Amino acid sequence: QVQLVESGGGLVKAGDSLRLSCAASGRTFSPYAMAWFRQAPGKDREFVGTSTWSWSGGNIFYADSVKGRFTISRDIAKNTMYLQMNSLKPEDTAVYYCAVNLKNDYRLSGHEYDYWGQGTQVTVSS
Repeated sequence: QVQLVESGGGLVKAGDSLRLSCAASGRTFSPYAMAWFRQAPGKDREFVGTSTWSWSGGNIFYADSVKGRFTISRDIAKNTMYLQMNSLKPEDTAVYYCAVNLKNDYRLSGHEYDYWGQGTQVTVSS
């Protein structure tokens, strides 16, 4: 079992920055991929980015919609993943979720993730 807790959401203005955190607990001794998804009201859940794990640092993949503006990082010692969001736009407004994929590979579909956090709301005003 892996428990995930997101934090850092809030209300910001367009162009502002925000950093989300996702703290993992429980089964943290095995390597796994962590990802961010988001879901806006009335829309499907959307892949934001993912970080796979390896001793050499792993790989990070982003959705085209956030590439160049969002940055994923992981602090392995703290079992925490971060999402640095810069140049925020109103269309970034959503509930942001972190998720774990025990296969530790690059997956776009949320259905292939094993554990989820409760989500944190990000609202970007124009």
